[in-house]
Amino acid sequence: MSASRASNGDVPVRVVVGKVGLDGHDRGAKVVARALRDAGMEVIYTGLHNSPEQVVATALAEDADAIGLSILSGAHMTLFPRVLRLLDEADARDIVVFGGGIIPDEDAEALREAGVAKTFGPGASTQAIAEWVAENVGPARTGGRASGNPAPAG
Repeated sequence: MSASRASNGDVPVRVVVGKVGLDGHDRGAKVVARALRDAGMEVIYTGLHNSPEQVVATALAEDADAIGLSILSGAHMTLFPRVLRLLDEADARDIVVFGGGIIPDEDAEALREAGVAKTFGPGASTQAIAEWVAENVGPARTGGRASGNPAPAG
């Protein structure tokens, strides 16, 4: 399966990669952003020290298909749910939220139940992340952002 929509004549999957909160470690986010780009996706990297509001505003302005958050600060149980609430408020839950960082298994499960599509822990390969995004984000899953179709529950 191609990692982008470009292979079938459509526009590539658009992913906003964000670092939210006070976490100043962005090497992992940059590596993932590059891997997604190398897999044929359009990636918008927001840089360090963004608020959830800034990341969601960027995703909306860029007509993103997904938001990938990198959180190493331990604030994942606050920041992921805030992003999800903001997407709800903007009627934009068709934007898939995924992310990674130092997230205990029990917290990862709680985040999935709250609506985070996938979390990746330390050691996750960039290939696995790009493949997951290719298989779970974009028109095959959501009907395409332009269609206005909501993402399936789950």
